[in-house]
Amino acid sequence: MYTILKLAKMAGVSTRTLRYYDEIELLKPARINTSGYRVYGQEEVDRLQQILFFRELDFNLDKIKEMLDAPDFDAAKALAGHREMLLERRKQLDILINNVEKTIKSLEGRIKMSNHEKFEGLKKELVEENERRYGKEIREKYGEEAVDSSNKKLLNLTKEQYEQFERLGSEVLDTLEAAFETGDPAGDLAQKACELHKQWLMFVWKDYSKQRHAGLAQMYVDDERFTAFYDTRKPGMAKFFRDALMIYTGMDA
Repeated sequence: MYTILKLAKMAGVSTRTLRYYDEIELLKPARINTSGYRVYGQEEVDRLQQILFFRELDFNLDKIKEMLDAPDFDAAKALAGHREMLLERRKQLDILINNVEKTIKSLEGRIKMSNHEKFEGLKKELVEENERRYGKEIREKYGEEAVDSSNKKLLNLTKEQYEQFERLGSEVLDTLEAAFETGDPAGDLAQKACELHKQWLMFVWKDYSKQRHAGLAQMYVDDERFTAFYDTRKPGMAKFFRDALMIYTGMDA
């Protein structure tokens, strides 16, 4: 058995975090002893491990609780999923590390690295990450030709275009977060976020379709990986964005 202090030290988290997990019923102690201290057993240790794995993969706490409390939750299957996602992340880091190492050598004068090479690794890493994480679903929804065309368009972006693509992506998220605080998906700020999102998509889409845009919006809610991406910034932001995009595309009726 572990006291809250011992468990926190072993897991590398704060006692405040464990108390908060108790408050939101994400991780309850096995019992409270006669001195009023929380005591944790093996079952709680295993659950905390799962929580920390999911947190490392950017799932929000509400989603983690929902998954862990599901009647069909399979710990072994979840760990296999964690392993797969971490291996994918390692591949992504390897690409970035290689790019950084080449850039250092270039700055030191040991090799010559073109601007194209500097950004090629970043673009390739982004395409490969999207394929690993969402490729199957996206290809089933939009078809092989549409996805291949988008990937090709992204890889062919110039240095300036890629930088603009990255800036616009950040602007979408910042504007969306500000709009979320208003609580109005039909408001000017939310609709501005949708317009910026359209502009961002057109860096990789061959042509624009309101139906396709609305379908992507719905996927942000239906697919927990997309939901986690947006809800990590603000819980509920994925659904808010979906609602705003449905209004923007006229598909909210």
